[in-house]
Amino acid sequence: MTDAAKAERHSLRVMALAGFSSMASMRMCDSMLVVLGQEFQVSTGEASQVVSVFAVVYGLMQLLYGPLGDRFGKLRVISLAATACAVFSVLTSLASSLTMLVLMRVLMAAAAAGIIPLSLAWIGDQVAYDRRQETLAKLMGATVSGMMVGLWFGGFAAENLGWRTAFVVVSGCFAIAAVFLWRKVLSMPAPALSKTGFMGAFANTFELLRNRRVRMVLSASILEGALIFGAMAFIPTHLHEQFDMSVVFAGTVMMLYGVGGLAYSQFARRWLGWLGGERGLVRTGASLVVLGLLMLAWTHQQALGMLACLSTGFGFYMVHNTLQTQATQMAPHARGTAVTLFACMLFFGQSVGVVAMSFAVDQDWLTYGFSLCALGVAFLGAFVYRLVGQH
Repeated sequence: MTDAAKAERHSLRVMALAGFSSMASMRMCDSMLVVLGQEFQVSTGEASQVVSVFAVVYGLMQLLYGPLGDRFGKLRVISLAATACAVFSVLTSLASSLTMLVLMRVLMAAAAAGIIPLSLAWIGDQVAYDRRQETLAKLMGATVSGMMVGLWFGGFAAENLGWRTAFVVVSGCFAIAAVFLWRKVLSMPAPALSKTGFMGAFANTFELLRNRRVRMVLSASILEGALIFGAMAFIPTHLHEQFDMSVVFAGTVMMLYGVGGLAYSQFARRWLGWLGGERGLVRTGASLVVLGLLMLAWTHQQALGMLACLSTGFGFYMVHNTLQTQATQMAPHARGTAVTLFACMLFFGQSVGVVAMSFAVDQDWLTYGFSLCALGVAFLGAFVYRLVGQH
């Protein structure tokens, strides 16, 4: 293995650790919603603000982080973001009211937004397109693991250790990631600043929107965020209420969502070959998500609920990885801005989806909400299938 290959692998591992921590922090509150509602004496829908505001702020901050990454270097910005996350996660554990908790989640989202999307953009810069989907899938494996641990540990801590403990533990994970990132950054030569300047890089955001393909990829990301991420935030609550699972068990079952993602990410190259390329991934993935959401909506057996989580996660990551790959290639001259704009739209969609589903959960309409999401994913699959075919 060449020195360049070793350096690339080490950088990927370091960013994977930061991505793991970021995703754990993002999804940790999903399995806490019932407990948070009880502690702060609000409905589960009101408690879901800790999820929806995170998504909104996370998405909006992409408009800033993309130009920053293109201007000052992606690894440097990722290191700063991980350091800030370590600090804000500790402060979150001290929240004394729902309002304060929501505010801390806003700050946490603002920092975490600079980690995963810029890591994807860094891979786009360093890895050729024919190896990129496989490499992105490896990073996805770390983020999926973070999601799994976050979902399980959030519920476990809420019932057994106190929900505040979860944020302290995550702060430690971010601190470790930050140390390794800064060691990597300080061992590298200072990056050459972009000649376009920060405002020029920021202006690229609006320039990119003139490109039809960019608009199509971004539209798909909004739909994906609203339909799949929006539904995912309430799957633990649904498992608790409809499938009669404890909060901890529901969080544990949700780990199967991540197991499905790992089953895809660890063998991404083989799945590409077995299913006939990106279009086959999209067709199969969308079908599995539709099946999983309908099973969640209309069945009550715990075994079927577990199978539904596995199916939904497996299918989602097939579709999502394909969209990520498209996002890294839609504007190679401004990849940091392009990928973070993709993330911005994804989490804007998630915020819309969470708000809509929070209304459904308070009205006891989650069954219909999941069914509508399944119908929407069928449309999304057809849209992305066509998009990939035009590549």
